[in-house]
Amino acid sequence: MANPFVHVELNTTDVDKAKKFYGQLFDWELEDMAMGPSDTYTIIKVGDGTGGGLLKNPMAGVPSFWLAYVLVDDIGAATKKAESLGAKIVKNSIEVPDNQKQLQKYRSRRLLD
Repeated sequence: MANPFVHVELNTTDVDKAKKFYGQLFDWELEDMAMGPSDTYTIIKVGDGTGGGLLKNPMAGVPSFWLAYVLVDDIGAATKKAESLGAKIVKNSIEVPDNQKQLQKYRSRRLLD
């Protein structure tokens, strides 16, 4: 069986503008939650289909971009396979805090280019 997309995330240079625009355009329900001591992560609830989130782009000088998450059984094995096929790893896995229950299934991620 193919690996499905399970989450999409907007890394934006202007969170308030993005929330207003996409909320009005697609009628998404947006819910803010604390992410660390000073940041906020906005959950995108779409009803049926793949939901997502949006946050302030953590990379200074980089334009806003959408990041898609794909479900894999083993992130390490999937990353090694991607590298063997020519992917360049630009950011290592990160842990998502346990207290963010809606994000628990996205425990680690790798950004591939």
